[in-house]
Amino acid sequence: MPLVKNGALVDDIWVRPAEGEAFAPDAAVLLPADRIAEADGHQGPLGILWPNTKPVDELAPLLPRLSLIALHWPIFRDGRAYTQARLLRQRLGYKGEIRATGNILQDQLIFLARCGIDSFDLVKQADAEAASEVFKRFHVFYQAVDTARPTVFEQRKARLKA
Repeated sequence: MPLVKNGALVDDIWVRPAEGEAFAPDAAVLLPADRIAEADGHQGPLGILWPNTKPVDELAPLLPRLSLIALHWPIFRDGRAYTQARLLRQRLGYKGEIRATGNILQDQLIFLARCGIDSFDLVKQADAEAASEVFKRFHVFYQAVDTARPTVFEQRKARLKA
């Protein structure tokens, strides 16, 4: 599947070993939550595929070890992973990469990014190719979130002070 990061198509360095398949000790490995114990002693970057049905607070003890958390959208209208991403960033202070996987539409990309998601594992090549344009569509926002973009109110206030 095509991977988008920083608005551009990139190669995915993460290996997703099949059930029972061994993986190199220094490889960047992305494992499902129920297999994370297999990574004890793993020396390379470690990622976890986290289902949207589990609370992210359960990840707290693993966060210092994780380089990637992949949140899953089983269907595009299921918004639980939006909340998971915000909780990871704001409540748990996670600074690593958060990836959206599953049934994601290009119309959702800007909203996912505003929730703290860094990369997007998209199903459709066309959505991946349109990603750079999607991120250019909106320049101002009304809602305040933890991003570098000021809200419309903050921009107006700054202009009045100038």
